[in-house]
Order: sequence, then C-alpha cells, then structure tokens
Amino acid sequence: MSPEEFRRLGHELIDRIADYRAGVASLPAMSQVKPGAIRAALPKAAPENAEPFEAVFADLDRLIVPGLSHFNHPGFFGYFPCNGELSSVLGDYLSTGLGALGLTWQSAPALTELEEVVADWMRQLVGLPETFKGVIQDTASTSTLVALISAREKASDFSLAHGGLAGLDAPLIVYGSAHAHSSVDKAALLAGFGRDNLRHIETDAAYAIRPEALEAAIRADLAEGRKPAAVVASAGTTGVTAFDPIAEIAPIAAKYDLWLHVDAAMAGSAMILPEMRRLWAGVEHADSLVFNPHKWLGAAFDCSLYYVRDPQHLMRVMGTNPSYLRTDADAEVTTYRDWGVPLGRRFRALKLWCLLRAEGAEALRARLRRDLDNARWLAGEAARAPQWRVVAPVPLQTVCLRHEPPGLEGEALDRHTLAWAERINHSGRAYVTPAILDGRWMVRVSIGALPTTRADVEAFWALAQEAVVIRT
Repeated sequence: MSPEEFRRLGHELIDRIADYRAGVASLPAMSQVKPGAIRAALPKAAPENAEPFEAVFADLDRLIVPGLSHFNHPGFFGYFPCNGELSSVLGDYLSTGLGALGLTWQSAPALTELEEVVADWMRQLVGLPETFKGVIQDTASTSTLVALISAREKASDFSLAHGGLAGLDAPLIVYGSAHAHSSVDKAALLAGFGRDNLRHIETDAAYAIRPEALEAAIRADLAEGRKPAAVVASAGTTGVTAFDPIAEIAPIAAKYDLWLHVDAAMAGSAMILPEMRRLWAGVEHADSLVFNPHKWLGAAFDCSLYYVRDPQHLMRVMGTNPSYLRTDADAEVTTYRDWGVPLGRRFRALKLWCLLRAEGAEALRARLRRDLDNARWLAGEAARAPQWRVVAPVPLQTVCLRHEPPGLEGEALDRHTLAWAERINHSGRAYVTPAILDGRWMVRVSIGALPTTRADVEAFWALAQEAVVIRT
C-alpha cells in the first residue's frame, strides 16, 4: 500500500470510526450473533491475490461490527467500563503508525522518556508518593504476574539465579481475598507457587479481607514450616468493587516480611478524585501496585500502569543484558525492557499522553463523578423498590442487584436471576453480566461507558423492571 492510498483509505477509516461512535446507541449493546456464524462466513484460506481495501470495509460492516458487543454503548453495564476516548484512539494510531519499538532507550528515546513522564503524571493524579516509579504494561494480569515473580525472588533470595523453586526447603505461600480477580490466582500459578500454596482469605460483610484472618493464616503456615511470601490486596474487586483494608494489611505484611501487591485494576482510576482516596488508605506501603487507565479512565486498550517502590529489585528480577542490546547510554537512562516480560515494547505512552492532554484532568474527574452519581441513584431506586435488593455495598460505580419475588429461593431464584439478565442482554438495549455472590447469582450493573448519562441509567432501570416479570 502506497502512502497516497493509505492517506485516502485512512480518511475513510477515520470517518467510519467517527460514524460508529456517533451511532453506536442504535446497535445492540450485546452482539446477537450465534456461535460460529462469523467463522462460517469467512473464507477457509487466505487470498492468493490482493483484494481492494473496499472489500475489507464491506466485511467490516457485514461481519465484524455485528460480531461485537459494544463497550462504548450507552447501555453497556457489563464487566467493567473499558473506554477508548477518541483522543486516546488517535494516540494509539500514532503508536502503530510510527512503528517505534522500545528495545532500548536508544532504539526509541521518545518512547522511554514519554513513558517516564506520563507514568509520573498519573502517579501525581492518583496521589501516590514520589517513592513510586511506574511502567506501562499491557494488562493487570501481566502486572500482577510480574509482582508475584518479584515477590517469589524476594522470599527465595533470588532462587532464579540458582536452583529455582525446586531448590527451596519450604514452599512459598501467596495470600489474597476470596473475591480477588482470577488473574491473581493465574499469576500465582504461572509464577510457580502452585495451587496448594494459594490461600483465599475470608472476608467481612463488605467482602473485604479480614486482617485477623490473614494473620491467622500466615501464622498457621509458619507453624507448618511453610514460608509466607506475598499478599495481594484488592482495591476494588471485580465482582462487587470491595476494598481490602490496605492500612491494616500493610503492617501484617511488614511484620512477616511479605511482599504487598495492590490490585486496583479498575478502581485505581477513581483515585484521581481526592475524595475517593480514603478507599485505598495505606497504599503508600505497598511494594507494587497496578491500575488500568484503559478501563474507567478512558485510555484505549491496552494500557496498564504498574508502580513499584524498589525499581532496582524489579530490574534484578526481570533484567537481561545481551551484547546486541548494549549501548553507550545505558548507564544514564531507564531501560524498560527490564521492567517486565517482553523485550519489544509498543509506544503505549502516546495514547495516555493524548488522553491527558486532549481531555484534561478536570474533565476526566467530572466524568467519573457523573458515573458515581448515577450508581448512587440506581442503588437508591433499587433499595426502595419492592422485591429488589442491592446485595453489596456500592463504594464506586458498580451496583449488584437481585430481584427476589416471594416464594422464589435457591436454584429457582438463580434461574429467575439468570433469565431476567438474559432478557436484558437479548433485548439489545443494555448489557449486564451476572456473577455469583454468597453462593447465589446476582446481576452486576457496572456504570461508566463514555456516553452513559442519567437518562440511560433510568432507561436501564425501567428495562430491568420489565425484564423481571416472570414469563411462562
């Protein structure tokens, strides 16, 4: 493709994306396609000869867009907000178009230094102390994996340089909330701790870790000859956005020399609001912390910020120094390949830089406050409505609902819950994700899509009340 052809098609592509965003409310919030339908409509082999790009656009309209659930739909209340502000989308285009590859500082000086700058901008915006230094990873899953590998090496006196975990006298133990994200368990398994060495700590009525239960579990493992290594505190669990009491967990971690990692993947964006920082009080004592600007804040996916208090430890664990990557500047610059898993790194900082510059922090704060207000409104309406129950606290923008008609209990109530959630999703007007809480299904309503206004939340509430009518 020539630069001139790229220019022509690129203009059309931008127009198509702008039209998509302007008209996304007219599309079904959840894709209505059947499993396998898209695959069956595509050729079984790649084309031998070039096709006009207009054919790609045609299939985009015919197959791809109908095959998506739309996170930027005003009726999208599933999973978590995953917003790509168009200003950040332009930054992502720049990253791809420039094709910079961050192997070393010298391979793309601007890539490294802009990442240092925007990571520090975000550190300031969420109120973290200067002792934290940040790097952009792809997702929180990767960041938590890096955190637990770092914890493993601290607890094992750098076993990676010797016999690995197989050479240790005692198994290393990881502790986390019973409501922690599945990526925490996955990271612990990938880091080699083993499922038998994972401890899911019981929680209180607000679904937060009970510090006394954590310490009791640590003491029990020590008595059995095991070695506690890390605790992961959730600042906003996925199911109910519960906040573990970091200020109470941190002294326990320090007392027993555990690595403290804070998973604030979605909720960390809320900390640009000074009034919300009480929810992660004590975070300054964490060894590492992750949150995802590509969720509620509005950066285009993928953009996960990982902060550490001791970059030297991180680099000792993750660093490599082959001769073909050495440069004269290495002693003077940050080498981000030693801050994570991949060698090659994309210019992710551009999409965060463009977001912050084009929107401004105050506009981002205003949007998050809007979402918080909308969640409080919905929770209030549901709490007052007969047969409806808000089944978990609402510290942020996720409201967990159950409709409980008289006489429906146990599995019958579960079937009812899943049925009305499915009716909402198949209506195309909204999208929600059910989850299990205390052994029973409930419906999470996660508010925060870019175009979602109070009117959209009111429309959802009316739809939910229609959907719970029992149908035979």
